[in-house]
Amino acid sequence: MKVGTAINIHKALVTPVVLGLMWYFNNWSTEAFIYLAIHGSYSILWLVKDSIYPDKRFEEKMPAAIAIIFVFLPLAGYYAAPYLLISRHVTLNPPLIGLVLVLYIFGIFLHYVGDAQKHYTLQFKKGLIDEGLFKYTRNPNYLGEIMIYAAYATLSLHWLPFVILSGWVFGFFIRNMLSKDKSLSRYPQFAEYKKKSGLLFPKIFFGKRS
Repeated sequence: MKVGTAINIHKALVTPVVLGLMWYFNNWSTEAFIYLAIHGSYSILWLVKDSIYPDKRFEEKMPAAIAIIFVFLPLAGYYAAPYLLISRHVTLNPPLIGLVLVLYIFGIFLHYVGDAQKHYTLQFKKGLIDEGLFKYTRNPNYLGEIMIYAAYATLSLHWLPFVILSGWVFGFFIRNMLSKDKSLSRYPQFAEYKKKSGLLFPKIFFGKRS
């Protein structure tokens, strides 16, 4: 089984899992439907992206049991947010709902536009990408994904989804970002690019550097 297949199974199950939770706990609130809309749409967009510009990292194959245990099950931790939201019948005030939507919208933009820029740039020009979304942050796609899952965690009003997200950030995202930096360091212009960009958060300079 490909790593990407295990990931896609997780994404495909998001909408039925959330709808199942809404049915089981008889929770048809605005908050539940907002969660269904944002996590469901993110997952559909992921599957669309995988069919149009797939990530080559996820082409690696492994035994199905290993893929389920070490890829699908860790990702299933993200189902904690809708469970906690829906089972507890959480209600949010309008400003917090606004924050959730802003995090999600900006996150979707950074994540999918960043992945698309990287994929199509490398189709025509191999090497360092230091323009567009990558000008001030070396990992706009990871920043976007963190914002997306932070939106889900905020919507749940519980600490556990933030712990799960932190586990992914420190156990997977940062490791990959540092590994990417190490690989890019072979390019002569990387040292200057690194000075002008952030590992994750944008480093924006105002005015000229002396």
